Amino acid sequence: MEKIFSKICTDRENIKEWGKEMITKKEVEYVARLARLKLSEEEKEKYTKQLADILKYINKLNELDTEKVEPTSHVLRLSNVFREDKVRPSLKQEEILANAPEVESNHFKVKKIIE
Repeated sequence: MEKIFSKICTDRENIKEWGKEMITKKEVEYVARLARLKLSEEEKEKYTKQLADILKYINKLNELDTEKVEPTSHVLRLSNVFREDKVRPSLKQEEILANAPEVESNHFKVKKIIE
């Protein structure tokens, strides 16, 4: 797996070659062990094939000419969608504490959960 991940972090030419390489059952076992997953032999075979198919598809996408495409983090151009903060009156402390099951010294009183 390390061999595949190291190729992701290299230049564009190496990434073009990356999808041509098949993922091995041993690499699937390694990742499963890191994730503390116990896989059956059937699952190992299944995931090896699925991951190989994903790598083949990525390799196919790498054939596209993207030299003039600007990198994006989202398909739509977004701007900040937050509203401006406006100072507004809040509830009075007495109103808030009126709904509390227990109050102590003008604060919510809760049960201790850490020993």
